[in-house]
Amino acid sequence: MILSRRSLIRLGVTLSIAFALVLALPGTPFAHDIPSRVTVLAFVKPEGHTLRLVLRVPLEAMRDVNFPARGPGYLDFEAAAPLLHDAAKVWLADDVTLYENDAPLPAPRIVATQVSLPSDRSFADYAGAVSHVTGLPLPPETQLMWKQAMLDVVLEYPIASDRSRFSIDPAFARLGVRTTTVLRFVPPNGAERAFEYVGDPGLIRLDPRWHQAALRFVRLGFEHILDGIDHLLFIFCLVIPFRKIRPLVAIITSFTVAHSITLLASAYGFAPDALWFPPLIEVLIALSIVYMALENIVGAKLERRWIIAFGFGLVHGFGFSFALRESMQFAGAHLLTSLVSFNVGVELGQLLVIALAVPALSWAFKHVVAERMGTIILSAIVAHTAWHWMLSRGAVLREYRFQIPVFDAALAASAMRGLMLLLVIAGAAWAMFELYGRLIGPSRTAKVEAENETARLFELKQIKETV
Repeated sequence: MILSRRSLIRLGVTLSIAFALVLALPGTPFAHDIPSRVTVLAFVKPEGHTLRLVLRVPLEAMRDVNFPARGPGYLDFEAAAPLLHDAAKVWLADDVTLYENDAPLPAPRIVATQVSLPSDRSFADYAGAVSHVTGLPLPPETQLMWKQAMLDVVLEYPIASDRSRFSIDPAFARLGVRTTTVLRFVPPNGAERAFEYVGDPGLIRLDPRWHQAALRFVRLGFEHILDGIDHLLFIFCLVIPFRKIRPLVAIITSFTVAHSITLLASAYGFAPDALWFPPLIEVLIALSIVYMALENIVGAKLERRWIIAFGFGLVHGFGFSFALRESMQFAGAHLLTSLVSFNVGVELGQLLVIALAVPALSWAFKHVVAERMGTIILSAIVAHTAWHWMLSRGAVLREYRFQIPVFDAALAASAMRGLMLLLVIAGAAWAMFELYGRLIGPSRTAKVEAENETARLFELKQIKETV
């Protein structure tokens, strides 16, 4: 097919326009996917009637913003400059809310934006960060790959007083698949407080009052006990054979006192700091569930159950402390209040589980299956589950190297702390023995054992008749 002269002219004009448009572009715009890991650096400082929030985030986290590039992917500083303000507003300023005395502050003013090298160290302190962001930009000829560039932003909020109590609700998790934020609060007295968290932690009170810290940690303890399936199974095994009020009070109180001791001891530095200690505790927690389940199958005795509950409660307390470590940064100056509140939340969660489990078990043993057979079946299922946990956690523990400690002053100090902890544990065990004697008593213990033995014989007879 031969093209006409007019068609050739049109084709030539079209190609010329396309070629001219390609040459006229300042650089290649790059859209990008969600980065796998993002680290956000932030400072919050109230000063006079202004609160400043200074942020540093990777430029590649500003998705849907096509930053112009040149050559093999170098950021075009002059062409990208007008986009920095919009990127800071859409991806940062609009996603964070600050509060003064629980009242939300108005939308911030974007004071300055700056593109920085990944090697820049100006965010080591607040003054250096502000000076850098409000200073001179990088030269336009700087060769910086856009994926390696950092975006620095200064936001300002009007406040009534820098002596107010401030809170922040950051929502930066959407910047990456895993977003880690390092937030530092610099109050007027200069006593800097640091926070480090993953994702969106919700409302962070930068200087909480005691009741605010207490409420947060009560909720945290309550949620932890309900989320921790291993702790729930242990409590379940504790109460399967003993569902009357007095035995329950003795067993649960023993468990509570024990894990409270090791929780507080760990928070105040009385626990071993070796790397193998947390995985060892995880193995022992699984072992405690297996033991309790097997004891239920063989036949649990009340006078032994409260002692076992106390011993394994010491182990579970260390487990609670590991879950609490990352959250203690939100306690402010109220360490002891937060620890006690966390423990209260744990106890409330335990009481809820017991309040649901005891009636359910009593109904099932009355209408569905004989008590002895039901105890064996349920305990066997729990033991099977915990056995696999113990094996998998043991495999992790074997990867750690155990070294004989060198005897020095630090070891001697640790030994003294350990001795003090043992004395506290011994005193608590003696107190629990006295409580057990008052709740149950020798005559009542014999009566309970006789009733349990009669019930077991009756259930065995029913099983034989059924077979």
